[in-house]
Amino acid sequence: MQLHNLKPAEGSVHKQKRLGRGEASGKGGTSTKGNKGGQSRAGYKSKMAHEGGQMPIQRRLPKRGFKNNNRIEYKVFNLGQIDVLADTYEISEFSIENLYAAGLIKKTDKVKILGNGELTAKLNFKVNAVSESAKAAIEAAGGSVEILK
Repeated sequence: MQLHNLKPAEGSVHKQKRLGRGEASGKGGTSTKGNKGGQSRAGYKSKMAHEGGQMPIQRRLPKRGFKNNNRIEYKVFNLGQIDVLADTYEISEFSIENLYAAGLIKKTDKVKILGNGELTAKLNFKVNAVSESAKAAIEAAGGSVEILK
């Protein structure tokens, strides 16, 4: 097989419809575009999602819900996960820099510790937020908590 021998499959290639080539062609005059109006003229483009004068769907449907612009998104870690993470990634201090270096969070993430589970390792925490139950469990295990702004 060589490049100059390649041909398209039988029946896959059609002749282009030639519009506006005189009345005898059967496609002359208005060139199948109908009479008058924007669609019959050169350069016509319809707007995306235009529904021909019908009330558009984005205006027919009601607005729903509420998005709080001041919401703070936290990357959450439970106390039950922390022992496993400290062993796996050899983390001695649970800080944002160490978590980023381990690939657990992004540079801009804020970290919150929640009190679900038990903590056995004595770790120091430097995070953005800690729940009351988590703080009590960390101090009971002999660790310390520093809250960053």
